Amino acid sequence: MKKITILALSAFLFTVSCKESKTDDATTTTEQSVAESKGEMYTINTDSSSVNWKAYHKGGLNPRFGITKTTGTLSVENGNLTSGSLISDINSLTTDPKSVDPKASEGKTSADLDGHLKNADFFDVAKYPTVKFEITKVEDLAAGTSSKTEGANKTVSGNLTIKDKTVNVTFPAKVEITGNEVKMWSKFTINRQDWGLAYGAEGDVKDWAISQEVDLDMNIVATK
Repeated sequence: MKKITILALSAFLFTVSCKESKTDDATTTTEQSVAESKGEMYTINTDSSSVNWKAYHKGGLNPRFGITKTTGTLSVENGNLTSGSLISDINSLTTDPKSVDPKASEGKTSADLDGHLKNADFFDVAKYPTVKFEITKVEDLAAGTSSKTEGANKTVSGNLTIKDKTVNVTFPAKVEITGNEVKMWSKFTINRQDWGLAYGAEGDVKDWAISQEVDLDMNIVATK
């Protein structure tokens, strides 16, 4: 009976440890030099742009998802994206009510999760109100490279600063430059632990129950 129980538990843990990936895995390295701003500057349209996020419990269960507003600029030279700076106001972070069922979460609502994410348990917005992404390099996507971002044509690298930690991340993106507008789309996954985003003390069972993966879906529109 004991062996059967262990086998059943192992099978269950294997099952819940796997979730279907709909994003690219970002690669990371140490902080790099920010790309020099060259060419014409475009201002991000906050109303048309967003960074959507999705976080999970272990095994991809009970996903929570929402949005943050983004400001900043992008620079274009000779028809190519050369640099840029994106700033997300974490005070604008909202959790989609559809992702939180109060009946299954001891009465807690999406608004409760917003407060939880913004306090010292995670982002600590009173001390660190923004998340910043500064482009360090933009290259053509290597031939034959597959991406979960439809139409991806570039590889974008940039310093992502969350709280007081900066990590350089690289991911495929679709960049489209037409007339007076620049658009950039990307879907990629980061590991929150790379930025020290943990719930409670190290090894806390509350943090263990939360997946380390966070999916980001960038939809950026910038205009002259």
